Amino acid sequence: MRPMLARRSLLRSAALCPLCAPLTAPLGAALGATLGASAARASGGAHWGYEGADGPEHWAALSPEYRACTAGTEQTPIDLAAGIPAQTGRIGFAYHPQPLQVVNNGHTIQVNVAPGSMMAIGETGYELLQFHFHHPAEHLLAGKAAAMECHFVHRSPAGALAVAGVFLQPGRVNAALVPIWKAMPVAAGPVQAVAGVTVDPAALLPRDRTYFRYMGSLTTPPCSEGVLWTVFRDPVALAPEQIRAFAALFPMNARPAQPLGRRFLLESGV
Repeated sequence: MRPMLARRSLLRSAALCPLCAPLTAPLGAALGATLGASAARASGGAHWGYEGADGPEHWAALSPEYRACTAGTEQTPIDLAAGIPAQTGRIGFAYHPQPLQVVNNGHTIQVNVAPGSMMAIGETGYELLQFHFHHPAEHLLAGKAAAMECHFVHRSPAGALAVAGVFLQPGRVNAALVPIWKAMPVAAGPVQAVAGVTVDPAALLPRDRTYFRYMGSLTTPPCSEGVLWTVFRDPVALAPEQIRAFAALFPMNARPAQPLGRRFLLESGV
């Protein structure tokens, strides 16, 4: 009887504390710095990619700063399977339409976001910094990959990072993506401010907010850990031609799934 009670207590603690509370300020600040460094390395520093000698299996060997890509024990992405039902707390979004700023950083198409758009997890607010895309999806859902995945990258006032992931599957034309796809640069270069065009990040979120939650990492070098991940189960649709347009620029920009290890994968609303 006691071992079962102990296990229930452990799972309850996992649901309420590690995946809901903000990170400590020093770790969060370090992660914020690595996010900026990761973006900078897209155009300089140790070159990395998704295939061949600079592909994911070789990232750690490309630079000492990328060591976590192999040595880390809480890496992202993972296979979202057999989540533990949990009361994971409130999640809310207050994203706002804004002028489009888009960049091809050599690894993806990224939309930079002006201050003011927020995600709330429990009592902690995280400001949206940028969102970007992967083809195919990086996370798996019960062993299967969606056509694409969108990552919304946030940072708390303490510097902690939290990323929300949304699967993209073939369907009707996604109107929210039309202005981004129309403006996305075909070659790597500086950020482009598109005059007279606005984008609404909220339009890329699914209606059903059932999600998975776990502690993970950045999915690109330096693969820094301590990132709070929320990945929605239900996908958002985009047209096959929209998928093809992105794939023409990035045929493969997805890191393979990493071991879950001893982490807890929690699932809301079940």
